[in-house]
Amino acid sequence: MNYRTLKGPGTARLIVKKSVFIGYASPANMEEEARAFIAKIKAHHGDATHNVSAYLINDGKNFAVRYDDDGEPKGSAGKPVLKVIQNRGLSNVVVVVTRYFGGIKLGYGGLVKAYSDAASLAIENAGTVEVYETERFEVVFPYSLFHTVREAVEKAGGKVVSEEYGELVKFTVEIRKGEAGPLMELLTEKTRGRARLRPLFMLEL
Repeated sequence: MNYRTLKGPGTARLIVKKSVFIGYASPANMEEEARAFIAKIKAHHGDATHNVSAYLINDGKNFAVRYDDDGEPKGSAGKPVLKVIQNRGLSNVVVVVTRYFGGIKLGYGGLVKAYSDAASLAIENAGTVEVYETERFEVVFPYSLFHTVREAVEKAGGKVVSEEYGELVKFTVEIRKGEAGPLMELLTEKTRGRARLRPLFMLEL
């Protein structure tokens, strides 16, 4: 299963009518990881007015969707944060937005916007990455073909994950599932059959 998630953790801070909103976003591969992340932020901001959270786990093996308004009016906080995750097409993501109340009420619409904005900014700061199934193969070739092989692999979107040097060069190449065959054919053509190629195994990136 292919899906988009976060490259790493991201944070953001904004002030809306004297209330401080701090967004935290992080990848989470399992529901337990998401809950642990929420607990960590809540412990760090134990003095905050609210610690609103949402997560979406779906990698084809695990599935969980939860949100928590943490005392804010129902539907004004956790659900908007979850919608930000969903609207960006992300999976395996947890977001917590901490609020320190500044004394001025924002109203339902104001809360929705503030929590959505804080979540969006945290996600943007984290950056996103596509996770996809991959397959690997081995290519063995003479040193004279080094640049030809590497260039073909990189142009096809593959990645050399290991290199060995002896009498011949041996690359282990990783590429998106379903694309190893065409790349192996291309390498055979580019090297005029002087490269030995062998499929290895599939795994998730």
